[in-house]
Amino acid sequence: MILEVTELDGVTISWIGAIIGLAIAIILILKKLNPVYALFVGAILGALIGGANLDNTVNILVAGTQSVMGTVIRVLAAGILAGAMMESGAAETIAQTIVNKLGEGKAILSLALATMVITAVGVFIPVAVLIVAPIALSVGNKMGISKLALLLALSGGGKAGNVISPNPNTIAAAHGFNVELSSLMIYDFIPAVFGLAVTVLVATLVKHKGVQVAASDMVETDQNGKEYPPFGRAIVAPVVAIVLLMINPIGQILGISALASFKMDAVYVLPIAGVLGMIAMGHRKHILAYSAAGLQKMTATVLILIGAGAIAGLISASNLSVEVVALIKASGISGTFLAPISGILMAAATASTSTGVILATGSFSKAILDIGTAPIAAAAMVHTGATVIDQLPHGNYFHVTASSMNMSIRERMSVVPYEAIVGGTMTIVATILYGFILSHS
Repeated sequence: MILEVTELDGVTISWIGAIIGLAIAIILILKKLNPVYALFVGAILGALIGGANLDNTVNILVAGTQSVMGTVIRVLAAGILAGAMMESGAAETIAQTIVNKLGEGKAILSLALATMVITAVGVFIPVAVLIVAPIALSVGNKMGISKLALLLALSGGGKAGNVISPNPNTIAAAHGFNVELSSLMIYDFIPAVFGLAVTVLVATLVKHKGVQVAASDMVETDQNGKEYPPFGRAIVAPVVAIVLLMINPIGQILGISALASFKMDAVYVLPIAGVLGMIAMGHRKHILAYSAAGLQKMTATVLILIGAGAIAGLISASNLSVEVVALIKASGISGTFLAPISGILMAAATASTSTGVILATGSFSKAILDIGTAPIAAAAMVHTGATVIDQLPHGNYFHVTASSMNMSIRERMSVVPYEAIVGGTMTIVATILYGFILSHS
């Protein structure tokens, strides 16, 4: 997904136009305009301000949106797995089992791990928080754990799971640097473990800080007669997905040619895993309904990815990346930092991990690789960087999670710095491990 359209018909887009276009998009998002339209308007105005004519502007938008189509196809394929996990109740089963097995004595660890696992198996992080939130409130009320610590446990665990999941953000990072999805999931595993550990540590330290869970915060978990699948059947879909995705990299590591030659793209793996999971849970009759529900859940993400592709096209068609690289070289900072910094800034600008990754890879991937960073290392650093401050108020995640824990805007804002510590830890670990140690070994 590396765009090389700096010049169109002799027109070079000014980096100033690119920055103005991105700023316009952010302002419009903050003003509550639909993010897709905000990103398109920003891309159009930025291109015109940057020196493009009307025809050039259309070409830039088309090139940008075309660059994300590979990601879009994989995200749509992931909808079948997501539908299977969410509609069947498999995600709830996994979360409840983990919490029950670890017990209330390890409440924070169990909540963080539960959210991490169900996010890692393909459930969107906002949905994962919504699933575990009622359990967290119940445990918090019994154990005297504050809402701040509870949401940090859920959000931090979700962030750790999100970087090792077949979710849109991971797909976008892998596609953006032309690396295997399974390889990126493996590379992100160590940063994810550190993220989980820091989540548990920090949440434990602040468990008595902030507002406590009141009786009025408790959520009734009426199943409406819904029968949740047993744990053994609930994990079939994610296990199948993980096994199929890992055959190739494991074969390469072990030097087994038969396994190393087996290569299945996420386009095939995720739907197959979803369907087999539904069959294992006895939901053959619901395959079409669950698949449709999963597709519906992916629609908003796909549209935002297309909007992000448009503005990524604008930035890629400008000389912004050249100016940024020149600034980094002039400052004496290692060029390796361009990868995590781009992920952090773009995700913060859009308050979205997926959109941030799309913008960072579409805008800076060529510059990052030209510095000499290996593609898989770059993908890991950009991806983890996008988890640092993607939970800002102009994004849906902020408000969905606040509602799930019955928190005011002010209470929800108090969690943001602690979430940044979790994302920052994963980014630092990925940068040290892949940007410096392994790249120079």
